[in-house]
Amino acid sequence: MVALVNVIVMTGMLVVVPLGVRLVAVPVALRRVWLVGAVAGAVTLWLPRGAFAVVVALLYALGAAPLALRGVSRLRRGTPVEIAVATALVSPAVAATALVAERGGAELFGFSLTILSLTVAHFHFAGFAAALVAGLVARAEPGRATTAAALAVPAGTLLVLVGYFLGEWVEFAGAVVLTCGMWTVAAVLVRSGPLAAVAGGVLGVTMLLALSWALGEATGLPHPSLGWMVATHGVGNAFGFGVCGMVAWHRLKEESL
Repeated sequence: MVALVNVIVMTGMLVVVPLGVRLVAVPVALRRVWLVGAVAGAVTLWLPRGAFAVVVALLYALGAAPLALRGVSRLRRGTPVEIAVATALVSPAVAATALVAERGGAELFGFSLTILSLTVAHFHFAGFAAALVAGLVARAEPGRATTAAALAVPAGTLLVLVGYFLGEWVEFAGAVVLTCGMWTVAAVLVRSGPLAAVAGGVLGVTMLLALSWALGEATGLPHPSLGWMVATHGVGNAFGFGVCGMVAWHRLKEESL
């Protein structure tokens, strides 16, 4: 499972985020800073845990910091689209925090190293890719449903994060909110061209898996294992939604956000 998670995270660092930041008018200089940090982040994933791995992971965190600052500045505009974009730009910094701790073997806030590793992956896709695409969809097709989705995706992502601390039922509520937002996004994507349709179709399945897992965690009912979730939900979101969605939007876009 570790190798597969690493490949998923590398895809987020080296493909999904670089494609995404070009869609939101991030300056070229900051995009280059990100790429330097992303390469370091990809390298540290394969290093043994320890001081050297932490130093390399910190380079990734430094690359994520300017994106987070830009996200905070956009949050001040207060529109649903800007809230979604801000969530996307801040998410790599959350991933970086988990990565630095995991590479140092520190169970941050009491979370296991496995959960920290999965958090890194989560905030490249549910955090960055999902929020960004929700914002792009809300701008391209303004309306009550897409506007609600632009708010639901950041809110759901935040609730899932808070659920790590407050319990499985809060995490399940976050999964429900996030899924509602992403299914609304998927409904737009499936009629926006072949690659976008793939991204939307994949979301329909992967978010159902997320709901199943979160409900099982909250109730004790049978649910997929983490390894199975990585191989299905994780792979689908990384390649079917993340990569296909970003490439599709580059083909569809008229101008940067």
